[in-house]
Amino acid sequence: MNELTGVVTSIDPALDADAVLTALGRATVRPAGQRRLAWAVVAQPDLLTSAGHQAPVPAVLRFIDELIAAGASKVVKPACPRCHGVKALSKLLDGERVCRACFARHAAVPCSRCGSVREPAARDEHGGPLCPNCLVSEPINPEGCTGCGQRKRVATRLPEGPYCEKCRPRTPTECAICGRTVPCEVSRATGEPWCERCQHRWVTCSGCETVAQARSGTWDAPLCARCTNPDPEAWGRCPACETTWQLSPRPCQRCILDQQVRALLGNGNGTVRSDLTPFHAALVDAMRPDIALAWIARSKARDLLEQIGRDNRPVTHETLDELPGDKTLAHLRSVLVATGALPPRDERLVTLERWIASAVGARTNPDERRTLHGYAVWHHLRRLRQRLGQEHTSHLQALNVRCHVTAAANFLTWLADSELTLNTCTQPDLERWIADPNFSYRGETAAFVRWAVRHRHARDLTFGAVRWTGPTGALDTEKRWDDARRLLHDDTLQTRDRVAGLLLVLYAQRIATISRLTVDHVRLGEDRVEITLGTSPVVLPEPLAGLVRELIATRRGKAKIGTPADVPWLFPGGHPGQPIGDSQLGIRLQKIGLQPREDRSAALFTLATGVPAAILARMLGVHIQVAVQWQKASAGDWAAYAADVSRRVPEKR
Repeated sequence: MNELTGVVTSIDPALDADAVLTALGRATVRPAGQRRLAWAVVAQPDLLTSAGHQAPVPAVLRFIDELIAAGASKVVKPACPRCHGVKALSKLLDGERVCRACFARHAAVPCSRCGSVREPAARDEHGGPLCPNCLVSEPINPEGCTGCGQRKRVATRLPEGPYCEKCRPRTPTECAICGRTVPCEVSRATGEPWCERCQHRWVTCSGCETVAQARSGTWDAPLCARCTNPDPEAWGRCPACETTWQLSPRPCQRCILDQQVRALLGNGNGTVRSDLTPFHAALVDAMRPDIALAWIARSKARDLLEQIGRDNRPVTHETLDELPGDKTLAHLRSVLVATGALPPRDERLVTLERWIASAVGARTNPDERRTLHGYAVWHHLRRLRQRLGQEHTSHLQALNVRCHVTAAANFLTWLADSELTLNTCTQPDLERWIADPNFSYRGETAAFVRWAVRHRHARDLTFGAVRWTGPTGALDTEKRWDDARRLLHDDTLQTRDRVAGLLLVLYAQRIATISRLTVDHVRLGEDRVEITLGTSPVVLPEPLAGLVRELIATRRGKAKIGTPADVPWLFPGGHPGQPIGDSQLGIRLQKIGLQPREDRSAALFTLATGVPAAILARMLGVHIQVAVQWQKASAGDWAAYAADVSRRVPEKR
């Protein structure tokens, strides 16, 4: 022991022999252990200064701690040779003393159940490794919860007994992020309490503006992991992708999403077919992987993905049409189209064609079926396709065709109930139909009767059309200006609602037209903003021009899966790569106090009063005949004014 005392005092003269012997006795009690410790230090004195991680016995590390507690200033507590952190070196790895965390990372292997890369806690009946989470989730391991009495996984043990995750006592604390006083846990990243809602919240980081999980900050100014602590050594990495900064040893949400999608779309070994690769990438690369995980967790979405993965045929619109049609399939189809896995298709037109085929097939009389087919397909659908060109069908266009076909079917049903046909129907019979109190779709039925006479399906029946002579209701122009002022200056309203509403009340644009505007319709200059609604651009005044600039810079749809990087629409919708629906846009405008039909009529009435029809048509994109009719209805007939001026006799002076 004298040799040990001499070595220690030579390293740190502040220690005397009694302090060294006292530290030796506290490090190990057994004489044999004291001798092994002394031999090790005498043989390698630098164990006390820089090479403590090479200690042959753990008692050397305890001896160093006791010497430092006794006042030694030259003795150094060893750092972990792997992470270089000064911490307890409780494990032996490759002949060196390492910390518990580094040993766990070295021993980590993929769990045979959940796939997370962690140090095994046990092994299953086949010898496969089990992580701690899967071990405690084994059917034999749950215990009766002291709180609810059910057999569940034990989250914590207290003197009164085990508790499950739901029942474990939590002290209500003020969350450091949202400020609510709710049951919280202490964040390992910040050491501050945070609630469960904030732990799972995905946000746009106020520091780097990336979309990630909130790790600190406030509710209005959240921070991601990189902005919470930019030191890479302070964070672990996802064991699967080795990219995501986190403290959990489990795979990150994006890697879990990739694993689950491969299991649904893959062929059993996780390989996804080439035609489904863009769709797989869209799901995995979703801006919010938590939303994608929630979507594929739904039974309908999971069943659809499994059916697509099992079907060896290429994914086409026709193969999807064989599946049960619902909102889940519609969303899946829109993602496939947005990612390029499917070509674009006019879904409203396809739905309308199916509805017409069903309506025609419901007629039992062959003559009625042939007549209705000719009217619906060769008259309305043909005209609709010619009008559409490369555009897609709007909600009002599809509704208009449905109303006309429904009116024709109702009239044919009334004729059959009256033991009549189109060929035997006379004018008195038609008058009796018109006088029927249950009569509906007057204008649409008149169009069908005129078509039937023109194509010789009926005799010379007369059902006159009602000429539009102007708006029937009162037009409140004062409300129009009040709405315009409110939309221009009320910052509490969303920018897209303000721009859409101003295009309606100031420029008399249809909801269907507004919803399909793209950024190409807008030209941003240094000192002005132009928008093309017809054939000639319109210069937007301030502050509307500023609102349009802001909308283009911040526009973002609700779709979180499969959204292309460059969306052309000025008003993106809920389906990826698609604009907002005209019906949905109308609902949004109604919620802020607008009445689209009445407000557009008031705008057209006011504009037609002061602007010639030709200019109105070019600037607003309305048909010239529509512009002329509105001008006459508003008593602003510029042609009559010009004729009147030409007939005036100049006054003599």
